[in-house]
Amino acid sequence: MFGIDDIIGAGLQILDKVIPDPTAKAEAQLKLLQLKQAGEFKELEVKLAMVQSQTDTNKEEAKSSSMFVAGWRPFIGWTCGGALFSQYIIRPWVQAIFVMTGHPIPNLPGIDDQLWQLLGGMLGLGGLRTFEKIKGKA
Repeated sequence: MFGIDDIIGAGLQILDKVIPDPTAKAEAQLKLLQLKQAGEFKELEVKLAMVQSQTDTNKEEAKSSSMFVAGWRPFIGWTCGGALFSQYIIRPWVQAIFVMTGHPIPNLPGIDDQLWQLLGGMLGLGGLRTFEKIKGKA
């Protein structure tokens, strides 16, 4: 893939061939690297604005008195936790009880392994929030 680093590298090679004076070449290289840095800062500003916008949305949702607006995140968390509890605690215990009592094991419905991906994402975001709280961020 062709990116900004490739363009900068090509520009530096061209400067080596075109500008023989070492001082002028160093100034041109500095300007080229400053342009690169300015572009990267602009990209970071755009990403930061997107994160801030989502954070503002999350704050407004949390302030809402409507259960359907403020309660959907906790609902998803409890649903995911309940599904994991069912899959990895209740289901094995029920099957073990059936085996110990000599009954045939019932075909209990299972949950897809993709539940771990959902939980990992939720806990990852929750972990970042915990980190922010520890660091004293609002």
